[in-house]
Amino acid sequence: MPKLPGHVAVIVIENHSYDDAYVNNTNPYLKTALPKRGTLLTQYYGVGHASLDNYIAMVSGQEPNPSTQADCTRYVDVVGVTTPAGQNRGAGCVYPADVKTLGDQLDAQKLSWRGYMEDMGVDPTREPNRCGNPGSPALAGTQDQTQTATAKDQYAARHNPFVYFHSLLDTGSCVRNVRPLAQLSKDFAKASTTPRLSFITPDLCSDGHDQPCVDGRPGGLTSVDAFLKMWVPKILAAPAFAKDGLVIVTADEAETGDATACCGARTGSINKFAGITGPGGGRVGTVLLGPCVKPGAKSATPLDHYSLLRTLEDVYGVPHLGLAAAPEVKTFLAEATAGCKR
Repeated sequence: MPKLPGHVAVIVIENHSYDDAYVNNTNPYLKTALPKRGTLLTQYYGVGHASLDNYIAMVSGQEPNPSTQADCTRYVDVVGVTTPAGQNRGAGCVYPADVKTLGDQLDAQKLSWRGYMEDMGVDPTREPNRCGNPGSPALAGTQDQTQTATAKDQYAARHNPFVYFHSLLDTGSCVRNVRPLAQLSKDFAKASTTPRLSFITPDLCSDGHDQPCVDGRPGGLTSVDAFLKMWVPKILAAPAFAKDGLVIVTADEAETGDATACCGARTGSINKFAGITGPGGGRVGTVLLGPCVKPGAKSATPLDHYSLLRTLEDVYGVPHLGLAAAPEVKTFLAEATAGCKR
């Protein structure tokens, strides 16, 4: 058995293909420094367009639906039936309580987790609730005011997947576990207070979505590099991560024109093409970092966001949710542990 990571941090950037990030990028930290220190997954894909369906897939295994593909500009409940396999066949944004997430699984096992969201709560008129949801989900829906950034607040609810599940909202788990990014430094100061899973979402500038940004920063991959250069060393140096940590840096999707996919493109029960123009969200690549990751390595195993969820579920010893349970889904657990003795 490989030595499993005890603590995992997932950092999600926005809208950059593999070539953008790891071939043509003029910013050296993401392009060169991180792959040199860790393992680069060269055949890793998003599962759809636009953003939200990818984030939903990462934590629940739900495939894209027409509303999540459109980034849920109105915060409305999903109307549809959940199958015995846990896949909801409906449209809408906020899934019913019978659709579970990795957060629910960790809660059931009494394993700690956190979502850390940059800028969340800075302007309560945009995200009035304590876990960052942009209103109260209902059939009528409320307009999501976080779809565009302001100079004061660049948080985006659609990049916080935990606010789209009644299983977390109705039980209080979202409020307990989703925090502003500033809380991370305090939590990571001691191993005993470091969550077993951390899901980290930069704001709309730091994640590379906007270019230029409303606060004057350049945005794009330049601001991605600045964010990663600030936070990745802090995380890797934290006591828990220095011992048994794994950091995963991925992107939600490539540019909208790239709808390539891997792994059988396991979509189609709701939409013929989950990527709007094709089956997937494009090739984005992913970097793994940590004491058990082999530095300077590359892996061409076909992977996607369902693979991310399946890998995390294997780390924590919980069942596979949604399309993460599909038999053809591979994990990157071997790449995450290749640098440690078995």
